Amino acid sequence: MRIAILGSGAVGGYFGAKLVRAGHDVVFVARGAHRDAIRAEGISVRSPLGDFVARAPAEDDTARVGAVDLVLFAVKTYDNDTALPMLRPLVSPDTVVLPLQNGVEAAEQVASIVGAERTLGGTTYIATALEAPGLIVQTGSYRRIVVGEWFGTGAGVSARVARLGEVLAAADIQVEVASDARVPVWEKFIYLAPLGGCAAAARRPAGVVWNDPPLRAQFLAGVREVEAVARAEGLHVAQDMIERVTTYMNGVSPEMRPSMLIDLSGGKRIEVEALQGAVVRRGAARGVPTPVMATLYAVLRPHADGRNTQAGQ
Repeated sequence: MRIAILGSGAVGGYFGAKLVRAGHDVVFVARGAHRDAIRAEGISVRSPLGDFVARAPAEDDTARVGAVDLVLFAVKTYDNDTALPMLRPLVSPDTVVLPLQNGVEAAEQVASIVGAERTLGGTTYIATALEAPGLIVQTGSYRRIVVGEWFGTGAGVSARVARLGEVLAAADIQVEVASDARVPVWEKFIYLAPLGGCAAAARRPAGVVWNDPPLRAQFLAGVREVEAVARAEGLHVAQDMIERVTTYMNGVSPEMRPSMLIDLSGGKRIEVEALQGAVVRRGAARGVPTPVMATLYAVLRPHADGRNTQAGQ
């Protein structure tokens, strides 16, 4: 299978490296020093599962890549304005695009460029970091992708989703295929948007969010707000979302820092529009009050471009 990785950082680069190792024809789309490092030495992966190097071409212009069978779209959501148009040279009538982004709006945005018929839905669970150009470090062993149809979902898993699941599994990627990708994507979003927002606003890791009673109460109120938005949009998310979130938070490392906190603390851009902003916008469209999420959005939005945040604060 010919595959383009559009967004070859910590997440896209890792899964692309896995697919290279499985024998697929992979092209990484990257820029600057990272692109140069991939061209010279390949992508190095350091992982508890074993270290390896994946060698494959790297381009910064998708016109030089041409049409592929599969695009993994893994750029940060705040880069979508420039990255989405880069999809056009990569698609043919048979191409499928799998977004692996935070939030719930990626499939809709991708489909606006390549068409709903070429767009799948998905999410991922993985802890990786781009430590240096060409170097990805994985902590833990999770490397899970959930994939399914986003538009025109049917009663069962579609043939193309089942086939893609086989490709990913053969590359040593933990995969879950779904008939309707919207449900697992929203179920992740229900806790991710409030957790990332609370941790970033407090400048404290997950353990503080969970073990400080007033902060925990606001976090769970935020979870309920996002769940209400999901149900207002007609999504049949699990009935026991609060219990699931409680189980997750009881088991997570107290030192776990959501990516929004990591980026904010490092003075980087944050995905506030795709997370807290999306809850507020979609809640308003459906008439669902979101006071906690609106407050988090208001607090974090001034830091969206990273320029107003200094490392360590």
